[in-house]
Amino acid sequence: MNYGRDDIDYQRAHMDAPLLFCTILLVGIGVTMTYSASAVLAREHFGDSYFFLKRTLLFALLGFSGMAAASRLAYSRYRKLVYPILAVALLLVVAVMIPGIGRTISGATRWIRFGPVAFQPSELAKVAMIIFLAYSLEKKADRIRSFTVGFLPHIIFMAAVAGAILVQRDFGAAATIAALTWFMMFVAGVRLPYLFGMFAAALPLAIMLVAGSSYRRRRILAFLNPWSDQYGSGFQMIQSFVAFNEGGWFGRGLGQGQQKLFYLPEAHTDFIFSVIGEELGLIGIMFVIALFAFFCYRGLRIALAAPDLFGRYLAVGCTLLIGLEAVLNMGVVMGLLPTKGLALPFISYGGSSLVISLVAVGILLNVSTYRRVQKSWEI
Repeated sequence: MNYGRDDIDYQRAHMDAPLLFCTILLVGIGVTMTYSASAVLAREHFGDSYFFLKRTLLFALLGFSGMAAASRLAYSRYRKLVYPILAVALLLVVAVMIPGIGRTISGATRWIRFGPVAFQPSELAKVAMIIFLAYSLEKKADRIRSFTVGFLPHIIFMAAVAGAILVQRDFGAAATIAALTWFMMFVAGVRLPYLFGMFAAALPLAIMLVAGSSYRRRRILAFLNPWSDQYGSGFQMIQSFVAFNEGGWFGRGLGQGQQKLFYLPEAHTDFIFSVIGEELGLIGIMFVIALFAFFCYRGLRIALAAPDLFGRYLAVGCTLLIGLEAVLNMGVVMGLLPTKGLALPFISYGGSSLVISLVAVGILLNVSTYRRVQKSWEI
């Protein structure tokens, strides 16, 4: 593995322990807060306060197993696996739309049921896109500034994948894939006029998607003024504001939050950050934000030290996946962005998100074991 230079040496190293510790800490917070946010709901609907906790622990076990496997698989092998992984991900995304296979929850068909577990293929599609983009951007590095080679093929493929996910009414996942593609092309050196042209072209399309969907229009209106429909589309956002306000500096105390008691919808999933704000206060919020910032810092360090472009792009993509979803989720629950169905990585209840996020961390940890080292005589 090389950049075509003779003045660079390579070495194997231990995996990034700070990143691993940060991930374990975030998952630990997720398990704790999931139980706190869901115990009353679980007892009411399932007769078992530990229903969601037990499932979260199972998903965490599966996720850490996947992370361990991914951390031991040399990332260079994904070059040979890129198309099989992509094919499986796309087949599952398409299978969701087949009657009898896809499962509908809250009006959205995004899941496939495997026995007692429902899997969301769009989560796998995100990692598959990262691997594909890393492979393709490295392969086309010499012509990355060409419109027809470095830009257009990636945009067409991204549009196809995001379009299939949009059919499932999963605007958040489609937007995440589009953002991942944009940022990875930016890092690879695609010309800025093409990238900003992509943004300019996507803006009217996003407006059309919002205008053509009544539930998306309600979400935008609720974002602009939630009190205009405080018992309807704005209810969730207002309850989130109440939770943050009640938390103050130090919070009500773990398990003592009131908004999760059937006031705040999706308290254990998309809006779990609001529960953290109420129970752990501003200090707890800042601690979680600091953990995600540290995760991104370590991920970017791994990317900069990667011995080849493929490893660099993989590390950037996996770091962006966690960082972008964290920023988007926190932005939504704090009223800075319109409501979207995006989980807070490692913390929100949701098996697909937790397992795939931990697999992405495993890939990142493997990249960290291959480091580029300058020779001692270099200046």
